Amino acid sequence: MEDTDQNRLVEGSIDHQKESLEWLGIDWDEGLGKPGEFGPYVQSERLHIYHEITDTLIESENAYRCFCSPDRLKELRQEQRSKKMDRIGYDGHCRGLSSYERAENLDSGREYVVRFAMPTEGTSFVDDLIRGKVEFENGLVEDFVILKSDKFPTYHLASVVDDHLMNITHVLRGEEWLSSVPRHIQIYHSLGWDIPFFAHLPTILAPDRSKLSKRHGATSIMEYKQMGFVPEAMVNFLSLLGWSYDGETEIVELSDMISRFDISEVNGSGAVFDMEKLTWMNGNYIRQMDSAHLGDLLYDFWTQYPPREFDREPDRESSRKVASLVSERLKTLTDAAPLVAFLYSNEIEYSVDQLIQKQMDHSATLAILEEGKYFLKDIQEFSAQNIETELRILADKLKLKPRHVLGTIRVATSGQKISPPLFGSLEFLGKSRTINLIDQAVNKLQAN
Repeated sequence: MEDTDQNRLVEGSIDHQKESLEWLGIDWDEGLGKPGEFGPYVQSERLHIYHEITDTLIESENAYRCFCSPDRLKELRQEQRSKKMDRIGYDGHCRGLSSYERAENLDSGREYVVRFAMPTEGTSFVDDLIRGKVEFENGLVEDFVILKSDKFPTYHLASVVDDHLMNITHVLRGEEWLSSVPRHIQIYHSLGWDIPFFAHLPTILAPDRSKLSKRHGATSIMEYKQMGFVPEAMVNFLSLLGWSYDGETEIVELSDMISRFDISEVNGSGAVFDMEKLTWMNGNYIRQMDSAHLGDLLYDFWTQYPPREFDREPDRESSRKVASLVSERLKTLTDAAPLVAFLYSNEIEYSVDQLIQKQMDHSATLAILEEGKYFLKDIQEFSAQNIETELRILADKLKLKPRHVLGTIRVATSGQKISPPLFGSLEFLGKSRTINLIDQAVNKLQAN
């Protein structure tokens, strides 16, 4: 975990990152929470290592202490900009200090940073696994800071040291770090270390191809969890940003992606974050789940984010029953609560106009409700199948189309003209609650 920039530390961010990875189902063999031979795993706990490497670089004259004040550096940059110089950066002033001048500055307690001494000639190059050979002129790279005045390393030093000591073979990171390659390669060279493979991944873009940011919506993994996305869909979707399984297949199991993935096939250009595609993919995953699994997800989701529409807390068993009713209609887990709110509500709201179906009148609607109540009361086993049988018999008896009878009962028991499957919903409500709701509908109709 990189925490060397003490001014930018956010409390709880490490736990948030771990939580995000765990929710996605992405595990690690060794690291935070899983100690092994390469710890410690937090950079602020590895300062003694960075200090030792810094001393080695100073002794080999690949690095030096810089005593320039912030004011001098500010004036230097202002002057460079005013002269429109090709390179804006440190001018190497302290690189040429004599040993006497350095000792004098140290003895006086003058504050300093440590800078890496970049070669002034030649080039640094990397055979990037995504972008191919990329070359940089060393003379255009300033002598960069590797140890700050607070004695914390910069990313440039810490990342190289950590990757080497932890036996990292492949460094995969965002393309914004490509410009840092010459710095890192020269640190590797100066220490006589093998250079790992580098792959700089494409930036995730908004639909307008600008950099994805808060103004485009959620940018945190856990925000997508709160929006009702399931981890399998998130992993599938994110894996296909800039990479394709076979050019056609969109829904791919993680194990299949792992077996087929080749970093060299990743596209170097930015990948657009398509929210519609993610939502479609999420719905596909939900529809493939069995009721028990989806029900457990809904229960956990509703427990963590209680729906405002519910008057009663759902339990795990009822959530599984609900899942079987709504799975085909869901694109996200958040879609479920509005659909099934009537199953967990003490009161349901609807108008008499909603209750009376098209081509029906007041008296016919009242007959459906009153007769329907008695038909339903007589059912011994209040199951979806038996409920359907009785209500269709009722339609025949009243010489009405089934859709008129079922539509009336639907509004009376759910308050909705479109709801989850009626017969399964009534089974969920149970005989007593169903009869009570029909009685309320009768009273509403008679009072109108």
